[in-house]
Amino acid sequence: MISLHKVKTIFFDYDGTLHDSIHIYAPAFRKAYAFLTEKGLAAPRSWTDKEISYWLGFNPQDMWKNFMPSLDETWRIKCSQIISDEMISLIEQGKPILYDGASEMLEYLKSKNYILIFISNCKNYYKNCHNRLFKLDQYFHKLITSEDYNFIPKYDIIKMVKHNYPEEMVIIGDRKQDIEAGTKNNIYTIGCSYGFTQTDELEDADIMIDNILDLKKYL
Repeated sequence: MISLHKVKTIFFDYDGTLHDSIHIYAPAFRKAYAFLTEKGLAAPRSWTDKEISYWLGFNPQDMWKNFMPSLDETWRIKCSQIISDEMISLIEQGKPILYDGASEMLEYLKSKNYILIFISNCKNYYKNCHNRLFKLDQYFHKLITSEDYNFIPKYDIIKMVKHNYPEEMVIIGDRKQDIEAGTKNNIYTIGCSYGFTQTDELEDADIMIDNILDLKKYL
């Protein structure tokens, strides 16, 4: 078993790791796609939550460039705003759900004096809304978004900020972007199989967990 007893700083992905984000992202995605259909820019079709979940973990710019690369930038911006507005509405209605045990785990880690860093490929409005709803800043030393760094890859963000925090370090997440961020920065990685991971995305993780509470085995 890999020993994490020297770890002092923990980078946490948010969606798919702490937050079961499909509950607000799927309706917002479908609303944006319906808009594209109405404008004749996309063929009518239905989307399963599983299909939509693939795009969780991407920053907004990369999501649209990969999802519909031929779509004009003006329409991409419009659709991204539709998703943002719908998610804000759902957040204000109290629809977001943290995974069972997430708050308990954060409280536990804070009590053990770990430095907890929120790092997400999201926009600041999203971070701020969730912070108000779940009081995230009571657990996290810093809340970092990709928008803070002009949507550069997560591994580059960690490279820029890791000197601010004590070693050793670990990053916890459910997507390839999280594992990549760890391996490229020579820090430990914990993959979350319960999130929105795709086939083999987490194969390079140092440790795999099936439940957020499994972290107590290692930290």
